[in-house]
Amino acid sequence: MRVAFTIQHPAHVHLFRNAIRELVESGDSVFVFVRENDVATDLLDGYGIEYNRLASETKSFAGLVLTQALYETRLLRNCRRIDPDVIVGMGEPGVSHVATLLQTNGLIFTDTENATIQNMLAFPLADRICTPDCYWDNIGKKQWTYPGYHELAYLHPDRFTPDPSVFDDTDVDPDDKYVVLRLVAWNALHDVGSAGFSELEAVIEQLESTGTRVIITSESELPDRFDDYLMPTAPEEIHQVLRDADLFIGESATMAAESAVLGTPAIFVSPIHLGYIDELADKYGLVFQFDGDDRQFRGLSKAVSILDGYSAETWRSRRDDLLEDKVDTTCAILKQIRAVASHN
Repeated sequence: MRVAFTIQHPAHVHLFRNAIRELVESGDSVFVFVRENDVATDLLDGYGIEYNRLASETKSFAGLVLTQALYETRLLRNCRRIDPDVIVGMGEPGVSHVATLLQTNGLIFTDTENATIQNMLAFPLADRICTPDCYWDNIGKKQWTYPGYHELAYLHPDRFTPDPSVFDDTDVDPDDKYVVLRLVAWNALHDVGSAGFSELEAVIEQLESTGTRVIITSESELPDRFDDYLMPTAPEEIHQVLRDADLFIGESATMAAESAVLGTPAIFVSPIHLGYIDELADKYGLVFQFDGDDRQFRGLSKAVSILDGYSAETWRSRRDDLLEDKVDTTCAILKQIRAVASHN
């Protein structure tokens, strides 16, 4: 097969990296195209995945629209040259647009119901749309569902091997009590008008009051006074940091889900509601979401409660229940790539 992947966010790297590796190892031709965002290219470099950068990062809504147009134009030019059997992406309109123009197959994976504009642009021309079975919306005959989460494409026990050595050159002891605090930039199309924390100093102070170290990972650059809190490991090692944490608290739905499938309780402070977050909260009790005007206060109160009464066995048991129900999502991705590519 000849398979093209599009990458527009760090989460897309994690979603597809194991599928890319297995396709390359099986002798298929794989092409990766990137619209640079946050640490996506750093992750690709860290995992040794070759890629072609088609557009740079942008911080504004207007810039996002222009950059996307440039990205799709260059993606079309490159795909016309390589003639892929299937183009694969995560909720990416360029996949279905370019695949349609080239009369090849466009395969979309998504778990984000509130990406309304993106979905409206991507879904109509896609050949197949793959979603977790907890996805709220019925997309129609193009939809294929599976019992899993995007995060289980790389954090399923068959894919993720714990490696405490990532802390060797840091001042972090994985056996010590620490919490990971994630801040997002809120500049994606589906993020406009949303917000999470409003007072970072107050958040840190309340978490530290439990005797817990705070490690911050942020999409946006923070003032120098927060330098001592920044994550001391490489970006591709964040999942080991999440696994050994006592708690995750943050504005990122993806990292809340990553923490949950690793058995780390997650506080998600955001007005954004998603099917997979609801399932992780309501069915497995691994995520706790807080929205509304007092979301910071209520989220921090729950965080303090968990840290003060921490029970590792509770979270391990809940993760075990989850894993009994879910599949290795990389296997689902590869199955769909092969099925869709065979339509050529």
